[in-house]
Amino acid sequence: MGGLLNGSKVGEKITTLLLKDADSYTWVAATVGANNASSYQLATEKSVMPIGGFNGSDPSPTLAQFKAKVAAGKIHYFIGGGGIGQSSGGSSASSEISAWVKATFTAQTVDGVTLYDLTQPAASGTTGATTTTSTTTTTSTTTT
Repeated sequence: MGGLLNGSKVGEKITTLLLKDADSYTWVAATVGANNASSYQLATEKSVMPIGGFNGSDPSPTLAQFKAKVAAGKIHYFIGGGGIGQSSGGSSASSEISAWVKATFTAQTVDGVTLYDLTQPAASGTTGATTTTSTTTTTSTTTT
């Protein structure tokens, strides 16, 4: 079940990740649609860019505008799996942005959510790769 207005339910690990160095960015993340963005914005209390407006179908930002914001270091992460986009009869901008991100950055999965660090382009030959982030605790005991 989703969060507010069927927005995403945000886990603790992804919230912690989005908050790391959050003050260095205008937007801690970008995702398609305002409903999806609002869940992350409420969880982090930081700005999250809603690509394509409410349903992800508005032509804002364009791919060129989004690329410029990424190049300027204004957006830290892209969160996959959002919005409705062009399927609702709107602009293809959100689909173009999603495709560019997937082709340019390495996916990682945190709390079951696919996201891309927009500050770290994928290495040559690894475009579209996926990594899974998990936490492992190791305990050692010394007996004397």
